[in-house]
Amino acid sequence: MENTSTPTHCPYCALQCGMNITPLPQGGVEVTERADFPVNRGALCGKGRTAAEVLSPAVRLTTPLVREGGRLVEASWPEALDRIAGRLAATRERYGPDAVGVFGGGGLTNEKAYALGKFARVVLGTSQIDYNGRFCMSSAAAAGTKAFGLDRGLPFPLEDVPRTGCVILVGSNLAETMPPSLRFFTELRENGGTLIVVDPRRTRTAEQADLHLSPRPGTDLALALGLLHLVVAEGRTDEEYIRERTTGWEEARAAAMAHWPEYVERITGVPVPLLREAVRMFCEPEAAMVLTARGPEQQSKGTDTVGAWINLCLATGRAGRPLSGYGCLTGQGNGQGGREHGQKADQLPGYRKLDDPAARRHVAGVWGVDPDSLPGPGRSAYELLDALGGDVRALLLMGSNPVVSAPRAAHVEERLRSLDFLAVADVVLSETAELADVVLPVTQWAEETGTTTSLEGRVLLRRRAVAPPPGVHSDLYVLHELAGRLGVEKGFPTDPEEVFGELRRASAGGPADYSGITYRRLAEENGVFWPCPEEPAGTTQADGGEPVGTAEADGGEPDRGALPGDAAGAGAAPPAVAHPGTPRLFLDRFATPDGRARFVAVAHRATAEEPDAEYPLLLTTGRVVAQYQSGAQTRRVAELNAAAPGPFVELHPRLAARLGAADGDPLAVVSRRGRAVAPARITDTIRPDTVFMPFHWPGEGRANSLTNPALDPTSRMPEFKSCAVRVEVVPRS
Repeated sequence: MENTSTPTHCPYCALQCGMNITPLPQGGVEVTERADFPVNRGALCGKGRTAAEVLSPAVRLTTPLVREGGRLVEASWPEALDRIAGRLAATRERYGPDAVGVFGGGGLTNEKAYALGKFARVVLGTSQIDYNGRFCMSSAAAAGTKAFGLDRGLPFPLEDVPRTGCVILVGSNLAETMPPSLRFFTELRENGGTLIVVDPRRTRTAEQADLHLSPRPGTDLALALGLLHLVVAEGRTDEEYIRERTTGWEEARAAAMAHWPEYVERITGVPVPLLREAVRMFCEPEAAMVLTARGPEQQSKGTDTVGAWINLCLATGRAGRPLSGYGCLTGQGNGQGGREHGQKADQLPGYRKLDDPAARRHVAGVWGVDPDSLPGPGRSAYELLDALGGDVRALLLMGSNPVVSAPRAAHVEERLRSLDFLAVADVVLSETAELADVVLPVTQWAEETGTTTSLEGRVLLRRRAVAPPPGVHSDLYVLHELAGRLGVEKGFPTDPEEVFGELRRASAGGPADYSGITYRRLAEENGVFWPCPEEPAGTTQADGGEPVGTAEADGGEPDRGALPGDAAGAGAAPPAVAHPGTPRLFLDRFATPDGRARFVAVAHRATAEEPDAEYPLLLTTGRVVAQYQSGAQTRRVAELNAAAPGPFVELHPRLAARLGAADGDPLAVVSRRGRAVAPARITDTIRPDTVFMPFHWPGEGRANSLTNPALDPTSRMPEFKSCAVRVEVVPRS
């Protein structure tokens, strides 16, 4: 019988590249290009191309594990689930519901993220839930919400990038973190546009730029303010736009004018002539964009930093207009959808605020519970991890590896070890799972159907292509079984399409409204951009960027007919009227009560930890092309390990000469929180006052042993991107 390919999406970054999965006659599966998906148009990076290798039973979990006598041993599913339910119930009964924590991941599908948030609040009754997406783009989300009234990674599709006039790319090395996206920026330059890259390192992305600005780590806020100062001083503001579409300009302008070019040069190290050239390149075209990533966001002032870049867009009329705007390059595969539907400590499905009485009433109505029974907002991700073993005595963790990925990682590891009970559901035995009392093997991308939301705000359908190994169940099954054991018999189905139907109703009328999206539409339309409200029969959608309205769903179950290509329901007519989705936000108005964007007055301030005599250098961290996040999956792929076998310390030749270090020498990088050792990689592509380490590895080369958990006061984002360190040559044994 001929094998059939299944169209689906990559399990890694937020591009969610399209791919085909084909089972092979001899066993295993083949990943092939899928040219019909507009984001990658058939291109795949090495991680996507080799993604099927993690499906192998040889590298992943296939049976539950329980801790006996200090060791993890195999167990049955009933035994493992009974143990988890019993320990969670006992902890809750003895210490109260907030003694039980839940920690999720930005790789979980929308269905699993939604069910996990509901499980925490309805079954456990705990406020203590957050997820590792807090470490990804929470500062950009907070700044975008302040300015525009709504946060969606990109308010326009990537296909708009080649057609704009200039892009300022701040703190992103997308040539390595999401390689298929680089073509959009190459096409931008081929079309006559320009690319400005802001990064302390001359990365592979910076090498593609028309202008590279190399600020000292932690000074992106001053840089943005200096550019805005020059925009004002050179008369490049769009006064009509400011008057008609914004508020708060006078205060923001006054704050920017305190950051004159020579002052900004002293702070950032970026020469004044380059500041002036950046302003010219950004302001001369009719349209332009600013895109930020983790560089400016993973700071203790990340929200203000992103706000300053948004101010630059607003002052020049570059937001809410065709081919212009501010956007954030989301990192994790479902970092966007993961927070929209209930994993964050302060949010309910549909991007509703947990402390909003109307939001609580709506979601409680869908869930069939009393609004007053829902707990209030809890701790953010790092604060939750820091509370483990204290106020929080037991933890259920799904799809995250904070032993490697969290700041001040040695402390987080110690907190995890101090728990009374830890249960982990994951695909592989990660460094965090190795500490657990119970480990559950769960399905992954090609073995389950579900939706994700890409960096564009495009909701996508991943379809099951292969059966999981015997003994492996989905996260939805885990939550269903645990809920039943904890006394909640209904409300946690295992069918992802049924869960998505409930998610649609819970999100209806909220900022992230999915109520008009169905599995059928996702399959037929190659994804749908939210907001996409369900339209009453007979209505039409106006032209432009904003939906006509956001009608409340009637509470009934959606039509769950078969997907295209399935035997049942094939050829069934779609609804007569369907909202088309919203690829481009804010073209008519912003999502604020008065429809105007908000300037936010901000001023430069130092990082939480500046260099001194004892720690004279700055460390910044990031990724390499062949590994992904904590490396829990990619470190199990031979081809990727051959390309990036381990950590390293990148440093400038002048610093290496001062230390007496040669290329490949073991170096110890020491901060106030810990020590990491890795080989030297000497290059003139980094500033002499800065060292760089990738964060994908555990053990003595763990970069996050060094990083600073100082939190942004608004987003609660830790300051991964800058901390004070010293570097020492380690004598070879």
